[in-house]
Amino acid sequence: MTDQTTVQTAGPAAAQATGPVSVAELAALMRQTAGVAVDPDDLAARAATPFDTFGLDSLGLLGIVGELEKRHGRDLPDNAEQCKTPRAFLDCVNNTLATGA
Repeated sequence: MTDQTTVQTAGPAAAQATGPVSVAELAALMRQTAGVAVDPDDLAARAATPFDTFGLDSLGLLGIVGELEKRHGRDLPDNAEQCKTPRAFLDCVNNTLATGA
């Protein structure tokens, strides 16, 4: 028998999201999905710094990709989970959301 737990979230995740993903949203997702607390202003100032410097590993980034796919109701490209920096990740995700590609 497997234990299936449903996690319900309030706020923007409850409804389908639209628009670009902000640095503040990424910082919140890092905390919610990977347990990595980072100040949004620090993340913005160091957007070219590798994720691992902030303590986020590839599994944490995969969790963020999954959450964003749920929120936006669409798949993100495979290379989204391979991005090394917040800037590269946000560029990849937001370009995909803007173009529908």
